[in-house]
Formats: sequence, C-alpha cells, structure tokens
Amino acid sequence: MRKKRAEKRFIKPDPRYDDILVAKLINYLMWEGKKSTARRIVYDCFDLIEQKTKKPALEVFKKAVQNVQPMVEVRSRRVGGATYQVPMEVRHERRVALAFRWIRTYSRDRKDKSMAQKLASELLAAANGEGSAIKKKDDTHRMAEANKAFAHFKW
Repeated sequence: MRKKRAEKRFIKPDPRYDDILVAKLINYLMWEGKKSTARRIVYDCFDLIEQKTKKPALEVFKKAVQNVQPMVEVRSRRVGGATYQVPMEVRHERRVALAFRWIRTYSRDRKDKSMAQKLASELLAAANGEGSAIKKKDDTHRMAEANKAFAHFKW
C-alpha cells in the first residue's frame, strides 16, 4: 500500500432533531455549499410528513432509509479477459450512501411543486415500500440474484 487509508470523518448531528442521519441527508441535498437552504428543505419536508401521517417525521424517515438500503450489489470483476458481474454484500456506510443518493435522485425527478414536497413524497413512498428508490433497490437485488453463479469470483 502506498499511502495510508483516509481518516474517517464524523459529522455533527443536526440542530433540530439531534440526529446524524438527518445531518447526512442535509449534506447530500446541499448544492454549492448552501447548507441553510438544504436544511430548510429537509425541515419543511419533515413538517409535511408530520402533517400527512400524524406520526413523528424522524420515524418515517428512518423507516424509509431502512427500506431503501440495498443488502447486495453487483461489482465488475475481470477474470482471465472476461468481465463478470459478481454479487457482493454492501458495507453499512455504502448502504446509507446509496439509499440517500437514490432518494435524492428520484426526489428531484418527481413532479411536485417544491423540493420539500418532492422529498416528502419520495420518503413517504419509500416508508410504505413503494416509489422509485425502492424499485432501484429491487433492481439491484434482482441483478445480484441473477448473477449468483459468479459469486465464487469474489475475493
């Protein structure tokens, strides 16, 4: 190994919910360093969720993230001139990162008025086990299942 491994950075929990996952979501949504805008979007979204479901927004949010996290994914491995899609288990940090990325991407694609509304509807859909982010997770799992024959190539 040439260089030492990058040091793990820990982020502070967000001020309103005192939760690290919420702070991570805010950072994922942030564009061009505008954290206060991202924070406002997330908090408005949580207010909308609470109005719609009459449940704590944090609970709905955590359920949504849990539902979107993939357990397995396929990674390309080159073996003797051929490239195989090898199914591999996903590390916890990557699970969260993928879940946030998919939620963000599919929220932006929605046809609601504001970003807060888009995010709220995607999170609600994910918490109920539906929506585009859940579909993406299922597709990822299906790919891994289809390529199970190449599982012996993982190292």
